[in-house]
Amino acid sequence: MSSKILIIGACGQIGSELTYKLRNLFGDDNVVASDINTSNLDISNTGIFEIVDAQDFTSVKNCVEKHHVDTVYLMAAMLSATGEKFPEKAWNLNMNSLFHVLNLAKDKIIKKIFWPSSIAVFGPTTPTKYTPQYTTTEPTTVYGITKQVGERWCEYYFNKYHVDVRSIRYPGIISWKTLPGGGTTDYAVEIYHEAVKTKQYECFLKADTELPMMFMDDAIKATVDIMMAKPEDIKIRSSYNLAAISFTPQQVAASIKKHIPDFEVVYTPDFRQDIANSWPKSINDSYARQDWKWKHTFLLEDITQEMLFQLGKKYNTISKTPQ
Repeated sequence: MSSKILIIGACGQIGSELTYKLRNLFGDDNVVASDINTSNLDISNTGIFEIVDAQDFTSVKNCVEKHHVDTVYLMAAMLSATGEKFPEKAWNLNMNSLFHVLNLAKDKIIKKIFWPSSIAVFGPTTPTKYTPQYTTTEPTTVYGITKQVGERWCEYYFNKYHVDVRSIRYPGIISWKTLPGGGTTDYAVEIYHEAVKTKQYECFLKADTELPMMFMDDAIKATVDIMMAKPEDIKIRSSYNLAAISFTPQQVAASIKKHIPDFEVVYTPDFRQDIANSWPKSINDSYARQDWKWKHTFLLEDITQEMLFQLGKKYNTISKTPQ
């Protein structure tokens, strides 16, 4: 019987698009999507779908054994801004789910794991420009703490139990397909929606807050690329730095105004500003580019054109194709 892929957290922002990509690559019958509920009907109704509680070891193990899963993408997590409101819940979800999957691999029930880390592992003592792979990690959020600790456990399970776990530190992710999930970089998604819908946006970060960002297509490509790389090419078993571009809310707004000249933004920073201040402005991802040949595609103007075109179709505000 052929082995299968399981995506835990398949209804989320990244999980949903990863599900589409993996189904396209490996076939609907070989990709099992799962989440705690059926919040994304496009995912749950278009292929194999199971209700799985990422915090319940038995729930995860039963799904793995039922479908003969050998590869797990653990995408379930509580993100930075939401995690600050519910710190204990964020810790329990983010850590318990990782242990469950690592232990399944330790027991040889599954063979390979993808687990996403984040730029949230960095903190105010980290060099903010071109942040190196190996540097100080003193996160200031519960989300960042879970990712920092998770990285250490991933490397530990690789060294101690030979678990084939692979990870990348995602920057902010921009997508038109799914709504943001409670992260500090979510302004860069919301701003496009509001530009198309109302031509005005109230940004929760300062205009000059520079953060590392990436278009979803590139994030999915990186995720698939690292998982398809030869084991000997994966030299880092904690988590790889990953980068594409960096920009500020002001730069995004200027990019949008080229297409929607009367678009207006006001800046009213909230608690997420302190989180953003503790994160890098740009990332050095030379190890990913060297070890498994990572390369990004989308620049800011590419992102803006695609976002405005796709959201324009979604909200019925445009009828032409992007230039």
